[in-house]
Amino acid sequence: MTRTKPNIWAPGDWNAFFGFGTNILVNLLVLTGLLRFVLKMPDDLVFRRILPATGLMLCLSTLYYAWLAYRLAKRTGRDDVCALPSGISVPHMFVVTFVIMLPIATKTGDPVEGWEAGLTWVFVQSFVLMAGGFIAPIIRKITPRAALLGTLAGVSVAFISMRPALEMFMTPVIGVTCFAIILASWFGGVRYFRGIPAGLIAIAVGCIIAWGSNLFGLGYGEMKIENLAKAFANFGFSVPIPAVNHVFSGFQFLGVILVTAIPFGIYDLVEAMDNVESASVAGDSFPTTRVLTADGLVSLVGCLMGNPFINAVYIGHPGWKAMGGRIGYSAATGIMVIVLSWFGIISLMMALIPVVAISPILLYIGMLIGAQAFQETPKTHAPAIVLALVPHLAAWGKLQIDNAFAAAGTNAAAVGFDKLADKGVLYRGLEVLGGGAILAGLILGAVAVFIIDRRFTKAALFALAGAVLAFFGFIHGEKIGFGQSPVVALSYLGVAVVLLACSKFSVPLPSAAKIPEAHAELPEPAN
Repeated sequence: MTRTKPNIWAPGDWNAFFGFGTNILVNLLVLTGLLRFVLKMPDDLVFRRILPATGLMLCLSTLYYAWLAYRLAKRTGRDDVCALPSGISVPHMFVVTFVIMLPIATKTGDPVEGWEAGLTWVFVQSFVLMAGGFIAPIIRKITPRAALLGTLAGVSVAFISMRPALEMFMTPVIGVTCFAIILASWFGGVRYFRGIPAGLIAIAVGCIIAWGSNLFGLGYGEMKIENLAKAFANFGFSVPIPAVNHVFSGFQFLGVILVTAIPFGIYDLVEAMDNVESASVAGDSFPTTRVLTADGLVSLVGCLMGNPFINAVYIGHPGWKAMGGRIGYSAATGIMVIVLSWFGIISLMMALIPVVAISPILLYIGMLIGAQAFQETPKTHAPAIVLALVPHLAAWGKLQIDNAFAAAGTNAAAVGFDKLADKGVLYRGLEVLGGGAILAGLILGAVAVFIIDRRFTKAALFALAGAVLAFFGFIHGEKIGFGQSPVVALSYLGVAVVLLACSKFSVPLPSAAKIPEAHAELPEPAN
């Protein structure tokens, strides 16, 4: 019996293409803004060197994951396989900008040296990813699903959902209206006129409101005719040019780079593993090693061509699959990115589309992934998912405080930790709890799951792993090194001792006395 070839394009790919494509577009617009307005890089470097290299990397990534989905569909004979989404790692985009490129560009007075340091940062991370791809399947096998999905939900709630939600309610006429259009279609099943994708309708409505408000004197400030005219100056065909010499020039800053490149490489390792698990839950099982090595390889190609941003498998596979995405949406997005980045169209898009019209799509993805953690795990594991969320909330809170202090020209240490604590701002707590949040959430979630299941020995082993990670600063620390968080490490050791004692000396509950659900009623306290 011969199997028919999988369909490259399905009707739902239109929805996924406009949804995922606009997600990628938002990230391209944001990173272009960071390069131009934060790092003060010249437009020639941004539009002629960096963006074409970024476009090449993204195209290679999306085409590869479309091919991987095609192979899975062909092997299984299924017609509902959805390609993994991938693109610029958003957390890393800000880290490499503000922690690596900006300080170096400021210190040297040369934005090109900041760019070179960013290239070296990605170079190092690429090899961390490729090496990690061979141990990730083992980690995925021994880690409970609630821990993997719970820490992923923490990322989606804190770092995917919050900013878009805030942007929407800062400009609610556009943001909330576009959000309603998306929710009605992607959650409510509403089909719009002639099947036009909800993402496209939301963007069109947002543009109409934004530009219309200017015509009636209401003034949505970002939309100006003069900005459109200036954007055409950056039009022109530009292909990536090898930047190997710039990559190795950045090695002069290697000491600064390693402090963040190694831990964030591990972050990518765990995040990609989580996202592969998320796709597996949605019915599509992809090989973890291939995913991670592909991320590392395309990131390496990108940096050697001049792109200072890392590639990553994205959160959101179940969302794109739920709206009908299959194989074609991923490949189409890669082709779209090449057109936008090689012809200078990103400059025009920055002047034409209000970002707040795209924000609801990111909030939708955050909602879906956050919900998946609870929907696809046993109800009894719900407390573990909440615990896995907490480090991400701490990291997000600390980031907001740091940014506020930076805007005021100061920092938490200068203000004083005791003064902050007197006002109810437990900054040190946020700093310790939120350090290495994705790994910390995974460890805490796994410990909680095994405690709930009364598998105390396994819980103790994860607590021991937490002690090692904390001691070397991978979690609950500011940087990697020897003895970075010894007190936290000692605390995890204490947890391991307690759990090993429970394993050895606790009396098993009779089956009739076991609590079947996490929401079972507790006995009333004695008076």
